[in-house]
Amino acid sequence: MSDERPTSRFFRARVNAITDVTPSFRRFTFGGADLADYGDPGLDQRIKIVFPTSSTSIDDMPTGEDWWTLWREMDEDRRPPFRTYTTRYVREDAGEVDVDMVSHEVVGPASAWIADARVGDEVLIFAPTTAHSGVSYGIDFVPPAQVDDILLAGDETAAPAIAVILEQLPREARGVVVLEVPEPADADYLPRHPGFEYRVSSRHPSARHAHLVRAVEDAAAILVPAGRGADVEEIDIDHDILWEVPRTAKGGAALKRAPLYAWLAGEAGAIKTLRRHLVSSLGVDRRAVAFMGYWRLGKAEV
Repeated sequence: MSDERPTSRFFRARVNAITDVTPSFRRFTFGGADLADYGDPGLDQRIKIVFPTSSTSIDDMPTGEDWWTLWREMDEDRRPPFRTYTTRYVREDAGEVDVDMVSHEVVGPASAWIADARVGDEVLIFAPTTAHSGVSYGIDFVPPAQVDDILLAGDETAAPAIAVILEQLPREARGVVVLEVPEPADADYLPRHPGFEYRVSSRHPSARHAHLVRAVEDAAAILVPAGRGADVEEIDIDHDILWEVPRTAKGGAALKRAPLYAWLAGEAGAIKTLRRHLVSSLGVDRRAVAFMGYWRLGKAEV
């Protein structure tokens, strides 16, 4: 008999604990009976969290199969806001899920909730269920079957995903991690992997993403084999999402081998610069790279 349960759904969850892991990373431990079939495909599995505000409730969120369409059709001031995160840990025996979020100045509903949340507060989490199997299109770390080196790079918003990837890669994996974080003490956030070189630095107040761009360029100069650049389609990051994840027969895990697999995520302006440098200037095979520019400086995420 086939399993007819949904492979993803909205889970109602309450805050069981709040832990400041570093000055900029706050861990929310969620619990509740509804999390009993919360799935964990692993790696950089994307989830969405719906937050309550002073004018909207999580109960206002459409939760059926066509939730996205129904949400978009709502009046803007009635839409419960949601943002994208990564599952950090799942403890099935305790019925708990950890999600690490970046704590910074309040600029929108998510940062306001992160700053003010208390134990007992509730959210909705859209995530896979335990019925999920096979390919997860919420996972963007999709390397070729064999790869010599891995380049993981991003800003603080990508750090939780990078952390899970590092924890789940085999010990024989090799590569470089580049991370730009807000505060010097945030450099301790990432777990250590014996096969990776870490190039982590706090952000200069007047030069956002300077370390991220420079350190990726320096690492690529060593990791990228000699090649010829390729044209890339330019994306207007003010109007379109920069998101390219090879995962079909044209690339990703369908490739048998690549000398380098690059996974880069964060603010769209920086990721656009790195995309152009790796693919156009250095000739990295675009079938072995994943670029996720999922937020834009000065604009709210959708």
